[in-house]
Amino acid sequence: MSVNLSAPVLPMQLKRVDCEDHQNTHTLKCKRRRLSQPPSPGLAPCLRPQTHSTDHTSPEKPCLSSIGPYVLLEATEGTQTYRAVHRTTEQEYTCKVFSMRKYHELIAPYTRLLPHENICKISEVIMGEQNVYIFFERNYGDMHSYVRKRKRLQEDEAVYLFRQMASAVMHCHENGVVLRDLKLRKFVFIDAKRTKLVLQNLEDSCLLNGDDDSLTDKHGCPAYVGPEILNSRQSYSGKAADIWSLGVVLYTILVGRYPFQDVEPAALFSKIRRGTFTIPETLSPRARSLVCCMLRKSPLERLEASDILLHPWLHCSTNVFISQHPNSRHSNDQVVPDFEKSDKGVCY
Repeated sequence: MSVNLSAPVLPMQLKRVDCEDHQNTHTLKCKRRRLSQPPSPGLAPCLRPQTHSTDHTSPEKPCLSSIGPYVLLEATEGTQTYRAVHRTTEQEYTCKVFSMRKYHELIAPYTRLLPHENICKISEVIMGEQNVYIFFERNYGDMHSYVRKRKRLQEDEAVYLFRQMASAVMHCHENGVVLRDLKLRKFVFIDAKRTKLVLQNLEDSCLLNGDDDSLTDKHGCPAYVGPEILNSRQSYSGKAADIWSLGVVLYTILVGRYPFQDVEPAALFSKIRRGTFTIPETLSPRARSLVCCMLRKSPLERLEASDILLHPWLHCSTNVFISQHPNSRHSNDQVVPDFEKSDKGVCY
């Protein structure tokens, strides 16, 4: 994969400090899920009660507590993402820790993209001796937690939020970035009222050279993966695969469950290959139309990201939606279970 770092410079600061803890840097490696991991039991994983891991053999959390002017607090996702506070301003951030050798590869999608209101922004980068610490604006929970708490969203709210998701995906595709591992958890709220979404975590993305979006690897999340990835032994369209995943996202927020799900991974993949799913009659005709236009078995028949934003469903409401469910940082529903240690096959 060719990485292009010649894109416009992001509005961030780059510093080097030497105060990191070297004893635990091995625990900060970035992990990536693959399709071979089976989904955990349960008919509706996105609505399942929170579980806690009892696995005591996994690596302990690193002892690192500060870097530069920031204090690192509890881990928020695995062992490489932390809630952080600036000592002087007391402003909160999200900090991601990358190994030095992986830094340029993982940061490349961020540097490729021009600024966009629905793509997360890098606030600052601090270079340690062995790791790189990247600080993003604070978030107020992700869409997985929000949908799990609300069960499903009413269409007015779904229109308002999904339009922002589709806009983020379109911006990535127009700039040669294929997301590959698109799912609910990657969209986070950046306001306490939960009305503003950004796409976070671009580390699994693939950068394209030119207009050819052909990919060959089988990277993705079982619940969101497209049938062509499971069927094809050759290349497939990365952008079309993203649209399928985005269709799964839309179905899930409207219905409250995945369109394809099963306890056994083989059965799950068989359902995805067939591409047959049911849509509740309670959804409006326009909502059902958009879902079907994205979850088409043939990649060539799916809408492109720019076409999604022109669909009538996204323009059927003239009222601006205002959330009536303010966020609580201490709510258990906002804590995503550590699936790296417990339910490894589940991706949200």
